[in-house]
Amino acid sequence: MDSMSAPPSPASPPSPRNGSSPMRPASVPVTTSSPVRRQRRWALVAVGLVLAALGALVAMAAVNNAGNRQQVLVLAADVPLGQKIESGDLKVVSVSADPALEPVKAGEKDQVVGRSAKVGLVKGSMLTQGQLTSKTAGDDKQVVGVQAKRGQMPSGVLEPGDQVALVTTPAEGEDVAEKTPSKVIGTVVSVSDPDPNGAVVVNVAVSPTEGPTVAARAAADRIALVREPRS
Repeated sequence: MDSMSAPPSPASPPSPRNGSSPMRPASVPVTTSSPVRRQRRWALVAVGLVLAALGALVAMAAVNNAGNRQQVLVLAADVPLGQKIESGDLKVVSVSADPALEPVKAGEKDQVVGRSAKVGLVKGSMLTQGQLTSKTAGDDKQVVGVQAKRGQMPSGVLEPGDQVALVTTPAEGEDVAEKTPSKVIGTVVSVSDPDPNGAVVVNVAVSPTEGPTVAARAAADRIALVREPRS
């Protein structure tokens, strides 16, 4: 009986040639974040925090301003001095409260309508109590309507509140050089729109003692209006 053969021995790894060192597995490089990248990330985080804080401040300011707003009256149209204020001359707006101002509140509109402008009121301006009066020009005087044609008054410059001299013009055939024309000082209350011929009616407040004389001369078409200097 044949003897059993011995199993082959495992193959030995090849021997290094020329005395070189045995081969080792390649090392895997380990990457780490650079300091520059870390600084950039922290800078972005800081900027985000600052923006968030600013947004919160803006929101708080908006809320505070909204809470301090009030409804007030503003002029929707120009109102000349001495004229009564009508409902259509006013509108309501919301503004920030300012203790330095004394605006008329929207709830006081009914008390304002019918009162007179103490000064000329300009469209878009805020209405204040100091601009109002309960009196109208001519309350303690007589008001006379004077029809003035072209050449009897300055064109387009008369406004309510203006002081005017109502100068008596010569009668037909009268020599103007014979005597100094008489005059009466009055206050313009209102000026009508021109008619097709360019004539306007100027309502003038004068002293009660002079009202009848002015009315008679106006009826005879013997008055010219001269605006006094505005102070």
